[in-house]
Amino acid sequence: MDMMAMVSSMMAMKAAGTQQQIQTSIIKQNADAEKAAVQTLLGTANLAPGVGGNVNIAA
Repeated sequence: MDMMAMVSSMMAMKAAGTQQQIQTSIIKQNADAEKAAVQTLLGTANLAPGVGGNVNIAA
């Protein structure tokens, strides 16, 4: 294998590692956002008093 092929393959491996780190970070951000949305819907999020509470529509 010549020198340029080795350098090229090492650069490709480095780029793939960087892409994997970015992908992992994005997946974690998406999971955190989904978790926050579910907590808000279930009323378990740390919200101010009265936010997300029951509304009396019969009055």
